[in-house]
Amino acid sequence: MNRPASPSFRHKAVDALTEGEAKVELAALADEIAHHDRLYYQEDSPEISDAEYDALRRRNAAIEERFPSLIRDDSPSKKVGAAPAEGFSKVRHRRPMLSLANAFDESDLREFVAGLRRFLKDLRDDPDLPLETVAEPKIDGLSVSLRYEQGRFVQGATRGDGTTGEDVTRNLRNIKDVPETVTGVPAVLEVRGEVYMTRGDFSAFNEKQQAEGLKVFANPRNAAAGSLRQLDPRITAMRPLRFFAYGWGELNEPVADTHHEFLQRLQGWGFPVNPLLARCRDMSDMIAFYREIESKRPTLGYDVDGIVYKVDRIDWQERLGAVSRAPRWAIALKFPPERAETRLQRIRIQVGRTGALTPVAELEPVTVGGVVVSRATLHNEDEIARKDVREGDTVRVQRAGDVIPQVVGVIQDKRPADAEPFQFPHLCPECGSQAVREEGEAIRRCTGGLICPAQAVERIRHFVSREAFDIEGLGERHVRAFWEDKLIQSPADIFRLAERADALRRREGWGAKSVDNLLTAIEARRRISLDRFIYALGIRQIGQATARLLARVYRTYENWREAMIAAADPQSDAYRDLTNLDGIGPSVAADIARFFAEPHNRDVLEDLEAMLDITPYESLVGRESPLAGKTIVFTGSLGTMSRSEAKARAEALGAKVTGAVSRNTDFVVQGADAGKKADRAAELGVTRLSEQEWMELAERR
Repeated sequence: MNRPASPSFRHKAVDALTEGEAKVELAALADEIAHHDRLYYQEDSPEISDAEYDALRRRNAAIEERFPSLIRDDSPSKKVGAAPAEGFSKVRHRRPMLSLANAFDESDLREFVAGLRRFLKDLRDDPDLPLETVAEPKIDGLSVSLRYEQGRFVQGATRGDGTTGEDVTRNLRNIKDVPETVTGVPAVLEVRGEVYMTRGDFSAFNEKQQAEGLKVFANPRNAAAGSLRQLDPRITAMRPLRFFAYGWGELNEPVADTHHEFLQRLQGWGFPVNPLLARCRDMSDMIAFYREIESKRPTLGYDVDGIVYKVDRIDWQERLGAVSRAPRWAIALKFPPERAETRLQRIRIQVGRTGALTPVAELEPVTVGGVVVSRATLHNEDEIARKDVREGDTVRVQRAGDVIPQVVGVIQDKRPADAEPFQFPHLCPECGSQAVREEGEAIRRCTGGLICPAQAVERIRHFVSREAFDIEGLGERHVRAFWEDKLIQSPADIFRLAERADALRRREGWGAKSVDNLLTAIEARRRISLDRFIYALGIRQIGQATARLLARVYRTYENWREAMIAAADPQSDAYRDLTNLDGIGPSVAADIARFFAEPHNRDVLEDLEAMLDITPYESLVGRESPLAGKTIVFTGSLGTMSRSEAKARAEALGAKVTGAVSRNTDFVVQGADAGKKADRAAELGVTRLSEQEWMELAERR
């Protein structure tokens, strides 16, 4: 899916942004990063470098830190990977399969350690208490999970979006490093690790592919990911894939007290573990290991793009928990990028589903650190003007990791004499409508609305996408053709296609079987979970994470719809309950209210309601806990844990933590010096708990 252009003020320091600029940029970053996640995790064909991708995420995090009230629920800081690809069965991870936070220099690493000490009360109270970590090279491959029951390998899955992955069991059985049976292990053992390809194997594999006229891969990571995600396991069996174990998911019993001890257990059970790991006693050990592996990096037999540090004590890992997309107890310190020069052949304009015009640089293919690259995003017209990028220029590109790079700048003394400044179009290249740039925004948008095929098609594509209704067989080409022929003009029209089956069968390329398959796929999606339905509507600022949050809180479609309509009144309890949710502030609430205030949108909802079975949201997290689904407010100082740790514990048990007390609050946990929130709870008759009572409730099953 195309993404919107980046705002002109992206080059401004975060401290210099206004609140309005920050809101616009966070929206652009959410769409842009989601676009790159799809390319990387689903299609194995990234179009920007790791360095540029990391820069986008860092910019997003910095803006959110300065403007916490603007944090979107589809924020990249709350998402992991991308949804599973079509063609594979889906596997729900019993424990979320998270990503890693990144550090880019020693100061970031020091802040990570300092943050751990602030979070854990033990370390905060005793500065001399050692904080040991385990350091491992970060293999650039594809993360997978291996499930063993009674010592037998029964299921393997990719990470997917962190919650749901692809079932690649048959393919993993063909990797010699993955044991079919193991002995002396717990009854349920879930091993997590990385599938990769060595540099030597990759080179030989690519030569063979080229000799046979088959696809040549850009780098070992893409080759490994593409090989593992073959629908035919016989193809995977012919690919030289390897596996390193680095952690665990579900275990039915504890097997170690430290991460280092668990890795030793894995080795004893027959799983390959990277031998280049170290136990670090302090910061000096951590930095020394980083420098050692960085110096060895060119001679290693496989690609690494950094060092992963993990808190060694498992009990501390459990207390630290995770933010939405990454564990608090681990971080990856990335290696610096590599650079090269190439010629920018053409600047092409893409139009996204919101009408945003995005410039893309098409590059003369160049090898950067062994990777062939050919294009990169140019963000927006202001970024082009700031760098004075012109077609025909020789540009400097940099690569971090094994993907396509970012344009760092122009080499002015190599500019052709006839190179002209790029003129950003004021007309939509798709429909010819005016492309207007609103005051205060850098994004230029097509004004064509539904008459613009790019927008209409993309909006329907979003509705049927994997993360939404996931209707197989309705790809971009078919959606566009159906829209142009007026078979589909709104989302509800998809569920009326059965009435036009004869017209479909008369279309070129559509036989009886393909039409039946499409209609069967559509019928299978008349039943959909609430979180997917909310996401599919395409409400501004409502991404997957926000949709999931709303579904978890309101449970049923009827409850959600009524609450959102009521929340249009900023003085209502419904509005206060909505904005009190962690991650939803006035900005997101306003976008939801605007959606429900539009008669056309309410018509669409009514049309869909009559055709669908929208099922209540079900969460596996904390479902056996008495706190599941409860709303909790913490107030005052806690004695046994930090406020951050208490909040993380509550959310892990399925509760929602808010910052204000209302009639919908279930519990107020009072620490020392509890103030107005405790008084408000007493006024409303909300149950108040002491810290000890809260701990007893949290430990109950």
